[in-house]
Amino acid sequence: MSNLAKRVLVAIVAIPLILLISMAGGWYFFFFIAAVSLLALREFFLLAALKGARPPVAAGLAAGFLVNLSFFHSKLQVLIAGLFEALQIPLTFPTQAQLLLITLLVIVAALSLIELFRNKGSALLNLSTTISGILYISLFFGTFIGLRELFVPLDFPVMRYLPAAASAFDPDAAVKIYAWGGYTVISVLAVIWICDTAAFHIGKTAGRHKLFPRVSPNKTWEGAVAGFVFAVLASLAAKYAVLDYLSAGSAVIIGVIVGLFGQLGDLIESLLKRDAGVKDSSNLIPGHGGAFDRFDSLLLVSPLVYLYLDFVLFS
Repeated sequence: MSNLAKRVLVAIVAIPLILLISMAGGWYFFFFIAAVSLLALREFFLLAALKGARPPVAAGLAAGFLVNLSFFHSKLQVLIAGLFEALQIPLTFPTQAQLLLITLLVIVAALSLIELFRNKGSALLNLSTTISGILYISLFFGTFIGLRELFVPLDFPVMRYLPAAASAFDPDAAVKIYAWGGYTVISVLAVIWICDTAAFHIGKTAGRHKLFPRVSPNKTWEGAVAGFVFAVLASLAAKYAVLDYLSAGSAVIIGVIVGLFGQLGDLIESLLKRDAGVKDSSNLIPGHGGAFDRFDSLLLVSPLVYLYLDFVLFS
């Protein structure tokens, strides 16, 4: 079976599943992104091992999962508050920013202590690799969970976007807002895929000027410009199709983020693979490589879209 046929078959199965999970949100979306994050982090550790690092894989993956979990703040708060209430123990739950900070501080301290007693290879290299992998993979993937969870009535500026709603607790408004969250994460993924597809095909047929030959010899400026243009156009199309809470200007900004930083994210992963001397981060997904390969563009896009919506658009 050709590589193209494998890619098509995987897409036929994976895309509807991702659409369903994204719209369902909640624990379904959390566990999906957490699973992708863990797979990508493991692949990062395998790349580091090829360069002589010996990170504590199990401890690193557990730490990465906790970072992902810190972005699932609203559901986690309800779960833990209910448990403490049942035990009749008073609890003041930290904010999401506080929870993330606490999680990162504990992780760095714990990993440092683990490395103190491991005595396997270079402690400096091991600790640096483990922490950088958690920050680059788990933290950035975690923002995609945070992005989905921005669309809950208590965190969303309901009256600004749904002025007809009776209150922030209006059930119809809650359904509408949570659906926007699903459409938003789907749109981000779709714009990334459209950008990648346009860059690949136009670069292959019309590309003449190499973009970054030291890192990715096949990428061209023509392809990169095409990917950028199609990302902006696709983001605008998503605004008029399903993201009616966005203005045209905000849609363009998200398109620019994807068109620029999505392609940079792909180049960064190519740099890491080239340094490790491998073509793919793994052979997990037929025709696509590994989870790190498939979602490398999302790693820079997600935190920027998350920060833009949370601290600019919804502030």
